[in-house]
Amino acid sequence: MNKPDLKVDWCSYEAAKYAVEHWHYSKCLPVGKLVKVGVWEKDVFIGVVIFGRGANKSLGSQFGLSQTQSCELVRVALDSHSNTVSRIIKISLILVKKFYPKIKLIVSFADKEQNHHGGIYQAGNWIYNGETNAADEYLYKGKRWHGRAFRKSHGSHLKYMDKGLKIVKGSTKHRYLMPLDKQTKKEIMQLSQPYPKRTMRGLIEEQQIPSVDGGASPTSTLQTKEIQNARA
Repeated sequence: MNKPDLKVDWCSYEAAKYAVEHWHYSKCLPVGKLVKVGVWEKDVFIGVVIFGRGANKSLGSQFGLSQTQSCELVRVALDSHSNTVSRIIKISLILVKKFYPKIKLIVSFADKEQNHHGGIYQAGNWIYNGETNAADEYLYKGKRWHGRAFRKSHGSHLKYMDKGLKIVKGSTKHRYLMPLDKQTKKEIMQLSQPYPKRTMRGLIEEQQIPSVDGGASPTSTLQTKEIQNARA
């Protein structure tokens, strides 16, 4: 049986923003410099894989790497699709490795608060590195913010304390690592821990998620533009 047609290539900011706002639970495109990889099946735009600096400026320092030697996989936002997510991510990593040769390590996180255990990373043979420490987050006007993201958008949180802002305890996240060269992999493998298992609550919620048909019609013009200008 032939695999469904799949194209993974660079995409525009507009395409990435649409994908995240429609197909990712956060509904929010990260701030800062981003590497945006679009995904098409049978010439239909179905989503994006996004890499960036992430919320932690010292992302790679704990692994002996500089800021320019590591990055975070910050979003995987996909409409219904035929190819596996692990395959889509794998091809995205090949692009990053080819065009950003200085990067030695990709870090990604599975949000326990969303009942994610990192199944897509386990399927792609990422290295599991345990859970992060819980950090304070801000709740403002019904939206939950990571501290750095809020401060970049609004400035100091202190001036919003009398406007309803609340400091809440953030959840821990599962941390996964993907080294991009042999030496880094050799070093990172020493930090490997057993994969976490999917929780029963997560399994139940996955079974209750309704299937979604095709690419949404409002994206038809966008899709045509992106197919013709994949490297825009």
